[in-house]
Amino acid sequence: MRFTGKSFLIVGASSGIGFSIANKLSENGAEIFTTSRDLTKDFPGKKIQFDVSDDPQNLNLQLPDVLHGLVYCPGTINLKPFSRLTDQDFLNDFQVNVLGAIKVIRQVINKLKKAENSSIVLFSTVAVKTGMNFHSSVVTSKSGLEGLSISLAAEYSSSGVRVNTIAPSLTDTPLAANLLSTPEKREISAKRHPAGRIGLADDISSAALFLLSDESTWITGQVLHIDGGLSSLRV
Repeated sequence: MRFTGKSFLIVGASSGIGFSIANKLSENGAEIFTTSRDLTKDFPGKKIQFDVSDDPQNLNLQLPDVLHGLVYCPGTINLKPFSRLTDQDFLNDFQVNVLGAIKVIRQVINKLKKAENSSIVLFSTVAVKTGMNFHSSVVTSKSGLEGLSISLAAEYSSSGVRVNTIAPSLTDTPLAANLLSTPEKREISAKRHPAGRIGLADDISSAALFLLSDESTWITGQVLHIDGGLSSLRV
């Protein structure tokens, strides 16, 4: 897949899946604009300091008039028993996972429409489809994000903007470090997946690149499960 002459915004590109997507797009000829709260980190593209709680107009002013794709990577892993979750926990997860995406999309949607064939990629979690202990706050917000993506896919289909969501299982990234902090935890997690291993950032970024490419122009309004078979297989 080549992306020469195309421009993309990757929000949350300093590590993990966002970093992998930014690298792959850059290697395949794309012009990329990447955001992070910490610009001291080494990641590709034109770096823009941005937090999901910031005013997105400042982000918009640093972008080109036309964008061919947006990838929104920020997420949370706030795992607690329901009885210990506060209202603020739910609000914080919703702020990062849903409202942050809404604010960015609202700012760049006209730039995406100008491309005539563009793609938005969002990220959910396998836990939306597969009930898991202690995920109620995260899943509440990620379920909302999946609903948002399908609604936007319908609304902007006539404008040439495709919207899809990737729902990974546990992936070996800095966000999941606490869940994979010992060999025992890694082994248990790997055995839970029919594919027999933990997901890698490259597994997810490869799917994202496909959804951003011209090879997926007939795919919109979908939730793509990249989860080692966890959501659908029992072996």
